[in-house]
Amino acid sequence: MRILIYSRAFLPLVGGLESSVAEMAAGFVRLGHEVVVVSTTPGADGEQQPYAVVCKPSAREFLRWMRWCDVFHQANVSLRGLWPLLLVRRPWVVTHHSWYRRPDGRIAWQDRLKRYALRFAAGSISVSRAIADDLETPSTVIHNAYQDRLFRVLPDVDRSRDLVFVGRLVSDKGADILLEALQILTQRGHSAGLTIVGDGPERAALEAQAQQLRLADGVRFLGTQMGEDLVRILNQHRIMVVPSRYKEPFGIVALEGIACGCAVVGSAGGGLKDAIGACGRLFPNGDPAALAEVLDDLLRSPAEVSECLRGAPAHLAAHTAARVAHRYLEVFEAAAHPGASV
Repeated sequence: MRILIYSRAFLPLVGGLESSVAEMAAGFVRLGHEVVVVSTTPGADGEQQPYAVVCKPSAREFLRWMRWCDVFHQANVSLRGLWPLLLVRRPWVVTHHSWYRRPDGRIAWQDRLKRYALRFAAGSISVSRAIADDLETPSTVIHNAYQDRLFRVLPDVDRSRDLVFVGRLVSDKGADILLEALQILTQRGHSAGLTIVGDGPERAALEAQAQQLRLADGVRFLGTQMGEDLVRILNQHRIMVVPSRYKEPFGIVALEGIACGCAVVGSAGGGLKDAIGACGRLFPNGDPAALAEVLDDLLRSPAEVSECLRGAPAHLAAHTAARVAHRYLEVFEAAAHPGASV
Protein backbone atom coordinates (compact mmCIF):
# COMPACT_ATOMS: atom_id res chain seq x y z
CA MET A 1 0.00 0.00 0.00
CA ARG A 2 1.19 3.52 -0.79
CA ILE A 3 0.47 5.81 2.16
CA LEU A 4 0.70 9.61 2.04
CA ILE A 5 0.87 11.15 5.52
CA TYR A 6 0.21 14.84 6.03
CA SER A 7 1.43 16.28 9.34
CA ARG A 8 1.94 20.02 9.67
CA ALA A 9 4.30 19.42 12.62
CA PHE A 10 7.10 16.94 12.12
CA LEU A 11 10.74 16.22 12.92
CA PRO A 12 13.09 17.88 13.77
CA LEU A 13 10.50 19.46 16.09
CA VAL A 14 10.26 17.56 19.38
CA GLY A 15 6.83 16.63 20.71
CA GLY A 16 4.29 13.86 21.09
CA LEU A 17 2.70 14.42 17.68
CA GLU A 18 6.01 14.55 15.84
CA SER A 19 7.40 11.40 17.46
CA SER A 20 4.10 9.56 17.05
CA VAL A 21 3.89 10.27 13.32
CA ALA A 22 7.53 9.33 12.80
CA GLU A 23 7.16 6.06 14.70
CA MET A 24 3.96 5.21 12.84
CA ALA A 25 5.49 5.92 9.42
CA ALA A 26 8.51 3.76 10.24
CA GLY A 27 6.19 0.99 11.39
CA PHE A 28 4.35 1.00 8.07
CA VAL A 29 7.66 0.73 6.19
CA ARG A 30 8.81 -2.19 8.35
CA LEU A 31 5.58 -3.97 7.39
CA GLY A 32 6.39 -3.57 3.69
CA HIS A 33 4.40 -0.45 2.74
CA GLU A 34 5.58 2.66 0.90
CA VAL A 35 5.31 5.91 2.86
CA VAL A 36 5.76 9.59 2.07
CA VAL A 37 5.34 12.27 4.75
CA VAL A 38 4.30 15.79 3.73
CA SER A 39 4.96 18.52 6.28
CA THR A 40 5.05 22.29 6.58
CA THR A 41 7.76 22.15 9.27
CA PRO A 42 10.86 24.07 8.17
CA GLY A 43 13.85 21.79 7.86
CA ALA A 44 11.87 18.56 7.84
CA ASP A 45 13.75 15.91 5.93
CA GLY A 46 13.95 12.15 5.62
CA GLU A 47 17.69 11.63 5.37
CA GLN A 48 17.71 9.52 8.54
CA GLN A 49 14.28 7.96 8.01
CA PRO A 50 13.26 4.86 6.03
CA TYR A 51 10.68 6.93 4.13
CA ALA A 52 10.60 10.13 2.09
CA VAL A 53 9.76 13.48 3.69
CA VAL A 54 8.53 16.35 1.51
CA CYS A 55 8.78 19.77 3.16
CA LYS A 56 6.44 22.53 1.98
CA PRO A 57 5.59 21.02 -1.42
CA SER A 58 4.31 23.16 -4.25
CA ALA A 59 0.68 22.68 -5.29
CA ARG A 60 1.81 20.67 -8.32
CA GLU A 61 4.03 18.45 -6.20
CA PHE A 62 1.32 17.91 -3.58
CA LEU A 63 -1.11 16.81 -6.30
CA ARG A 64 1.50 14.45 -7.73
CA TRP A 65 1.88 12.71 -4.39
CA MET A 66 -1.88 12.59 -3.96
CA ARG A 67 -2.20 10.76 -7.29
CA TRP A 68 0.57 8.40 -6.20
CA CYS A 69 -1.01 7.28 -2.92
CA ASP A 70 -3.65 4.67 -2.14
CA VAL A 71 -4.62 6.32 1.16
CA PHE A 72 -4.26 9.93 2.30
CA HIS A 73 -3.74 10.11 6.05
CA GLN A 74 -3.75 13.27 8.13
CA ALA A 75 -2.38 13.62 11.65
CA ASN A 76 -5.16 15.91 12.90
CA VAL A 77 -7.59 17.56 10.53
CA SER A 78 -5.77 20.27 8.59
CA LEU A 79 -8.14 22.38 6.50
CA ARG A 80 -5.18 23.77 4.53
CA GLY A 81 -4.05 20.25 3.71
CA LEU A 82 -7.42 19.03 2.41
CA TRP A 83 -7.67 20.93 -0.88
CA PRO A 84 -5.99 18.22 -3.06
CA LEU A 85 -8.95 15.94 -2.31
CA LEU A 86 -11.11 18.34 -4.32
CA LEU A 87 -9.10 17.41 -7.42
CA VAL A 88 -7.89 13.87 -6.71
CA ARG A 89 -10.22 11.38 -5.05
CA ARG A 90 -8.47 9.21 -2.49
CA PRO A 91 -9.66 7.66 0.78
CA TRP A 92 -9.07 10.18 3.56
CA VAL A 93 -8.21 8.82 7.00
CA VAL A 94 -7.50 11.17 9.89
CA THR A 95 -6.05 10.58 13.35
CA HIS A 96 -7.10 12.93 16.14
CA HIS A 97 -4.08 13.67 18.32
CA SER A 98 -5.61 16.72 19.97
CA TRP A 99 -8.88 18.47 20.73
CA TYR A 100 -10.81 20.46 18.14
CA ARG A 101 -11.42 23.21 20.68
CA ARG A 102 -9.80 26.44 21.81
CA PRO A 103 -7.59 26.32 24.95
CA ASP A 104 -10.51 27.68 27.01
CA GLY A 105 -12.78 24.87 25.81
CA ARG A 106 -14.76 26.89 23.25
CA ILE A 107 -15.53 25.35 19.87
CA ALA A 108 -14.66 28.09 17.37
CA TRP A 109 -15.80 28.17 13.74
CA GLN A 110 -12.55 26.52 12.60
CA ASP A 111 -13.18 23.66 15.02
CA ARG A 112 -16.79 23.32 13.86
CA LEU A 113 -15.63 23.14 10.26
CA LYS A 114 -13.10 20.43 11.09
CA ARG A 115 -15.74 18.44 12.99
CA TYR A 116 -18.15 18.79 10.06
CA ALA A 117 -15.48 17.65 7.58
CA LEU A 118 -15.11 14.37 9.49
CA ARG A 119 -18.47 13.28 8.04
CA PHE A 120 -16.64 12.74 4.76
CA ALA A 121 -13.65 10.82 6.16
CA ALA A 122 -13.24 7.21 5.09
CA GLY A 123 -11.63 6.48 8.45
CA SER A 124 -11.42 8.26 11.79
CA ILE A 125 -8.96 7.31 14.55
CA SER A 126 -8.72 8.80 18.06
CA VAL A 127 -5.64 8.37 20.21
CA SER A 128 -7.73 8.01 23.39
CA ARG A 129 -11.27 7.31 24.51
CA ALA A 130 -11.55 10.90 25.78
CA ILE A 131 -10.81 12.29 22.30
CA ALA A 132 -13.29 9.89 20.68
CA ASP A 133 -16.00 10.85 23.17
CA ASP A 134 -15.50 14.52 22.33
CA LEU A 135 -16.35 14.01 18.65
CA GLU A 136 -19.82 13.91 17.12
CA THR A 137 -18.81 11.34 14.49
CA PRO A 138 -17.79 7.69 15.11
CA SER A 139 -14.09 7.09 15.68
CA THR A 140 -11.92 4.04 16.28
CA VAL A 141 -9.70 4.31 19.36
CA ILE A 142 -6.09 3.34 18.65
CA HIS A 143 -3.64 4.48 21.29
CA ASN A 144 -0.27 5.91 20.32
CA ALA A 145 2.82 3.76 20.14
CA TYR A 146 6.07 4.41 21.97
CA GLN A 147 9.62 3.70 20.78
CA ASP A 148 9.77 0.16 22.14
CA ARG A 149 13.22 -0.43 20.63
CA LEU A 150 14.62 2.42 22.71
CA PHE A 151 12.71 2.71 25.99
CA ARG A 152 13.41 -0.32 28.18
CA VAL A 153 14.61 -1.41 31.60
CA LEU A 154 18.41 -1.31 32.02
CA PRO A 155 19.27 -3.94 34.67
CA ASP A 156 22.70 -2.42 35.34
CA VAL A 157 21.33 0.99 36.38
CA ASP A 158 20.83 1.70 40.09
CA ARG A 159 17.21 2.82 40.63
CA SER A 160 18.03 5.04 43.60
CA ARG A 161 16.10 8.24 42.80
CA ASP A 162 12.49 9.03 43.61
CA LEU A 163 10.55 11.34 41.27
CA VAL A 164 11.09 12.37 37.65
CA PHE A 165 9.22 14.82 35.40
CA VAL A 166 9.76 14.83 31.62
CA GLY A 167 8.20 17.48 29.44
CA ARG A 168 8.22 21.01 28.08
CA LEU A 169 8.50 23.62 30.80
CA VAL A 170 5.28 25.45 30.03
CA SER A 171 2.36 26.14 32.35
CA ASP A 172 0.09 23.50 30.77
CA LYS A 173 2.49 20.71 31.81
CA GLY A 174 2.13 21.56 35.51
CA ALA A 175 5.70 21.27 36.78
CA ASP A 176 4.88 24.06 39.24
CA ILE A 177 2.05 21.91 40.63
CA LEU A 178 4.56 19.14 41.21
CA LEU A 179 6.85 21.54 43.09
CA GLU A 180 3.93 22.58 45.32
CA ALA A 181 3.17 18.92 46.01
CA LEU A 182 6.83 18.29 46.81
CA GLN A 183 6.75 21.08 49.39
CA ILE A 184 3.76 19.42 51.05
CA LEU A 185 5.67 16.13 51.14
CA THR A 186 8.68 17.87 52.67
CA GLN A 187 6.46 19.31 55.40
CA ARG A 188 5.32 15.76 56.13
CA GLY A 189 8.89 14.61 56.64
CA HIS A 190 9.66 13.15 53.21
CA SER A 191 13.06 13.82 51.68
CA ALA A 192 12.08 12.80 48.15
CA GLY A 193 14.23 14.17 45.36
CA LEU A 194 12.90 15.39 42.02
CA THR A 195 14.55 15.42 38.61
CA ILE A 196 13.06 17.77 36.00
CA VAL A 197 13.93 16.84 32.42
CA GLY A 198 13.02 19.34 29.73
CA ASP A 199 13.28 22.98 28.86
CA GLY A 200 11.01 25.87 27.96
CA PRO A 201 9.97 29.42 28.77
CA GLU A 202 8.98 28.58 32.36
CA ARG A 203 12.34 27.16 33.41
CA ALA A 204 13.60 30.30 35.17
CA ALA A 205 10.30 30.70 37.01
CA LEU A 206 10.37 27.06 38.12
CA GLU A 207 13.95 27.37 39.36
CA ALA A 208 12.92 30.47 41.32
CA GLN A 209 9.88 28.62 42.71
CA ALA A 210 12.09 25.75 43.88
CA GLN A 211 14.31 28.29 45.68
CA GLN A 212 11.32 30.08 47.23
CA LEU A 213 9.86 26.80 48.50
CA ARG A 214 13.30 25.81 49.86
CA LEU A 215 13.41 22.77 47.62
CA ALA A 216 16.43 23.70 45.53
CA ASP A 217 18.76 21.16 47.17
CA GLY A 218 16.41 18.32 46.24
CA VAL A 219 15.43 19.39 42.70
CA ARG A 220 17.65 18.86 39.67
CA PHE A 221 17.02 20.63 36.34
CA LEU A 222 18.70 18.61 33.59
CA GLY A 223 17.37 20.40 30.52
CA THR A 224 16.38 18.51 27.39
CA GLN A 225 17.56 14.90 27.27
CA MET A 226 16.98 12.44 24.45
CA GLY A 227 17.77 8.91 23.29
CA GLU A 228 19.87 6.65 25.49
CA ASP A 229 20.63 9.49 27.90
CA LEU A 230 16.92 9.88 28.66
CA VAL A 231 16.47 6.11 28.97
CA ARG A 232 19.25 5.93 31.55
CA ILE A 233 17.79 8.84 33.53
CA LEU A 234 14.34 7.23 33.65
CA ASN A 235 15.88 3.96 34.81
CA GLN A 236 17.35 5.77 37.80
CA HIS A 237 13.89 6.71 39.12
CA ARG A 238 11.00 4.89 40.78
CA ILE A 239 8.09 7.21 39.95
CA MET A 240 7.36 9.39 36.94
CA VAL A 241 4.95 12.29 37.51
CA VAL A 242 2.87 13.78 34.66
CA PRO A 243 1.02 16.62 36.44
CA SER A 244 -0.58 18.37 33.45
CA ARG A 245 -3.15 21.11 34.03
CA TYR A 246 -4.17 20.58 30.43
CA LYS A 247 -6.31 17.57 29.57
CA GLU A 248 -3.71 15.60 27.66
CA PRO A 249 -5.07 13.89 24.53
CA PHE A 250 -2.92 10.85 25.38
CA GLY A 251 0.60 10.91 26.86
CA ILE A 252 3.38 8.91 25.20
CA VAL A 253 5.78 10.01 27.94
CA ALA A 254 3.85 7.80 30.39
CA LEU A 255 4.50 4.76 28.22
CA GLU A 256 8.18 5.66 28.06
CA GLY A 257 8.33 5.87 31.84
CA ILE A 258 6.54 2.56 32.31
CA ALA A 259 8.83 0.87 29.78
CA CYS A 260 11.82 2.08 31.81
CA GLY A 261 10.40 0.67 35.06
CA CYS A 262 8.67 3.72 36.55
CA ALA A 263 5.23 3.71 38.07
CA VAL A 264 3.40 6.77 36.71
CA VAL A 265 1.31 9.31 38.58
CA GLY A 266 -0.70 11.52 36.22
CA SER A 267 -3.63 13.86 35.81
CA ALA A 268 -7.01 12.16 35.56
CA GLY A 269 -8.67 14.45 33.00
CA GLY A 270 -8.28 13.72 29.30
CA GLY A 271 -6.57 10.71 27.74
CA LEU A 272 -3.54 10.36 30.01
CA LYS A 273 -5.34 7.68 31.99
CA ASP A 274 -5.35 5.50 28.85
CA ALA A 275 -1.57 5.75 28.60
CA ILE A 276 -1.07 4.96 32.30
CA GLY A 277 -3.57 2.10 32.51
CA ALA A 278 -3.09 0.11 35.70
CA CYS A 279 0.60 1.03 35.87
CA GLY A 280 0.17 4.00 38.17
CA ARG A 281 -2.21 6.33 39.95
CA LEU A 282 -4.31 9.37 39.00
CA PHE A 283 -5.13 12.68 40.68
CA PRO A 284 -7.43 15.59 39.69
CA ASN A 285 -5.84 18.02 37.24
CA GLY A 286 -4.31 21.07 38.92
CA ASP A 287 -4.62 19.80 42.53
CA PRO A 288 -1.20 19.77 44.29
CA ALA A 289 -2.68 18.55 47.59
CA ALA A 290 -4.24 15.52 45.91
CA LEU A 291 -0.99 14.86 44.05
CA ALA A 292 0.90 14.98 47.35
CA GLU A 293 -1.49 12.41 48.83
CA VAL A 294 -0.88 9.97 45.98
CA LEU A 295 2.89 10.45 46.08
CA ASP A 296 2.86 10.05 49.87
CA ASP A 297 1.20 6.64 49.49
CA LEU A 298 3.65 5.43 46.86
CA LEU A 299 6.77 6.76 48.55
CA ARG A 300 5.79 5.01 51.78
CA SER A 301 4.98 1.75 50.03
CA PRO A 302 7.55 0.38 47.56
CA ALA A 303 5.36 -2.72 47.32
CA GLU A 304 2.56 -0.61 45.84
CA VAL A 305 4.96 0.73 43.21
CA SER A 306 5.84 -2.86 42.30
CA GLU A 307 2.15 -3.75 42.19
CA CYS A 308 1.50 -0.91 39.72
CA LEU A 309 4.13 -2.34 37.39
CA ARG A 310 2.99 -5.96 37.56
CA GLY A 311 0.81 -5.49 34.48
CA ALA A 312 3.36 -3.39 32.59
CA PRO A 313 4.38 -6.07 30.01
CA ALA A 314 0.80 -6.64 28.87
CA HIS A 315 0.03 -2.91 28.87
CA LEU A 316 3.12 -2.07 26.82
CA ALA A 317 2.51 -4.91 24.36
CA ALA A 318 -0.61 -3.09 23.13
CA HIS A 319 1.45 0.02 22.40
CA THR A 320 4.39 -1.31 20.40
CA ALA A 321 5.03 0.26 17.01
CA ALA A 322 4.22 -3.01 15.22
CA ARG A 323 0.93 -3.54 17.04
CA VAL A 324 -0.26 0.02 16.47
CA ALA A 325 0.82 -0.04 12.81
CA HIS A 326 -1.17 -3.25 12.24
CA ARG A 327 -4.29 -1.64 13.71
CA TYR A 328 -3.87 1.46 11.55
CA LEU A 329 -3.45 -0.68 8.46
CA GLU A 330 -6.74 -2.41 9.20
CA VAL A 331 -8.44 0.99 9.10
CA PHE A 332 -6.57 1.95 5.92
CA GLU A 333 -7.55 -1.29 4.19
CA ALA A 334 -11.19 -0.78 5.13
CA ALA A 335 -11.03 2.80 3.80
CA ALA A 336 -9.36 1.79 0.53
CA HIS A 337 -11.64 -1.21 -0.02
CA PRO A 338 -15.03 -0.42 1.55
CA GLY A 339 -17.23 -3.46 1.90
CA ALA A 340 -14.34 -5.91 1.65
CA SER A 341 -13.40 -8.13 4.61
CA VAL A 342 -10.05 -7.29 6.21
